[in-house]
Amino acid sequence: MEIRIIKTEKDYKMALKRIEIIFDAPENTPEGDEAEILSILIEKYEEEHYPIEAPDPIEAIKFRMEQMDLKNSDLAGIIGYKSRVSEIFNRKRKLNLQMIRKLHEKLKIPYEALIEDYD
Repeated sequence: MEIRIIKTEKDYKMALKRIEIIFDAPENTPEGDEAEILSILIEKYEEEHYPIEAPDPIEAIKFRMEQMDLKNSDLAGIIGYKSRVSEIFNRKRKLNLQMIRKLHEKLKIPYEALIEDYD
């Protein structure tokens, strides 16, 4: 078991190949420990080199609606009229504080996702 910090793309690819081999290793075994350490190192490398940006508020709402199998008319019951939902989704109207609070309360979307600036 030779573990080292992942510094380059080559190191990263080697780590991915290795973890593929030992992924299902039992816990509390040398290979299980190696898999756990490698997964931490891979995660750290990916966070630094392949960051995933948070979705803008509109995309966060759409994603949550899809998860909950909601339609635009369902959203109208939360934030107001159907036309308002359309304006928001077409980015002609911004979310206001009251809408953000209701979306957080009813759809459990984090405030941080809803208050992000968007075009």
